[in-house]
Amino acid sequence: MATQQVALVFPVTVSWLATLARGVADYSREHAGWAFTTSPPSLPDADEVILSVRGLRGWPGQGAIATLSNAAEARAARQLGIPVVCIGGKLRHCGLPRVMVDQVAVGRLAAEHLLQLGLRRLAYYGLHGPWYSQARQQGFLERAKTAGVPCEVFETPPVANPGSQWRQTREPLGQWLQSLRLPVGILAVHDYRARVVTDECARLGLAVPHDVAVMGVNNDQTTCEFCQPGLTSVSCSAWQIGYEAARLLDRRLAGQAVPAGDVLIPPEGVVQRRSTDTLAVDDPHVTAAVHFMRDHLGEVFGIQQVMGHVSVSRRRLHEQFHRLLGCTPYEYLCRLRVQRASQLLAVPGRVKMQNIAHACGFSSAARMRLVFQRVTGTTPLAYHRPHAPGPG
Repeated sequence: MATQQVALVFPVTVSWLATLARGVADYSREHAGWAFTTSPPSLPDADEVILSVRGLRGWPGQGAIATLSNAAEARAARQLGIPVVCIGGKLRHCGLPRVMVDQVAVGRLAAEHLLQLGLRRLAYYGLHGPWYSQARQQGFLERAKTAGVPCEVFETPPVANPGSQWRQTREPLGQWLQSLRLPVGILAVHDYRARVVTDECARLGLAVPHDVAVMGVNNDQTTCEFCQPGLTSVSCSAWQIGYEAARLLDRRLAGQAVPAGDVLIPPEGVVQRRSTDTLAVDDPHVTAAVHFMRDHLGEVFGIQQVMGHVSVSRRRLHEQFHRLLGCTPYEYLCRLRVQRASQLLAVPGRVKMQNIAHACGFSSAARMRLVFQRVTGTTPLAYHRPHAPGPG
């Protein structure tokens, strides 16, 4: 049987999309043995560059995995005569099989993270037009409403007017930031826009994270690590999306039935960096307890040891944690440990689960696995797999 040709119609040089492409490649290596045509945006003279699905007209391959920016591209994809699986969320309905992150869950997860910092004012910075921005906003607002927390919304066009000067494109955002009551937690629709927020905060003299805690979406390593301060972001399970999109395409190529609706992948979790490294609570006992937990996170201890560092009863501390952070002290400690484990698991290369467990204060790798799965819905090994290097 001849090797099947599959086109990847998205910029594989973007770091989080490169992770998605690796999920596709891993599935192919395990099950399909495809040959790939990719679309690097920086190589306009290459023989097989496909910047849009429209460029597949007349292409002799068998299938494609693509992002679709507008209704015209979706229509062109449906008219190609080959199976196409969509991986983008710009369109509410694309008329094709699609695998993507659960966009509403992304917004909920981000709001949950900011609420756990004790923030009682939230804000969302989105884009006019793309459906994924609306869906993330929906989840963010829903969680804020459940918590009884006010939430402001600010939206801008996806692309600034080409004739506008740089300052003109930033002024509305700066005015909005100055109108917010502080401290506030802001979710930007994606990492680049979150970085714009941190830049504007610096220009306006707003301290990140103490005045404004900022987070984005996609966990794009380049954007997040080079941001000052480092940018907290929701990781959107890029590898898993790629793997499942490849599975869906494989079924279509085999003539099998596929789901009529979208296949939604839960977000991996929040990767915390300095842009949300704050605790906005005015209770000294809660603050002391949280500081003890953070300072001793690499040690094995329980809530009994925490109680030795606060001058209040266990019941009172429990009540204050619930009121200010929405969880018990034990739940908060578990989340801190899992958050630290997620950071260590996201480092590329081979890892020893026992070493990571000890570094996060778990008594054993088995205990870490139990708590990690309860908090995130996935196992440490499954979380690490997308970050591990592919075969050389």
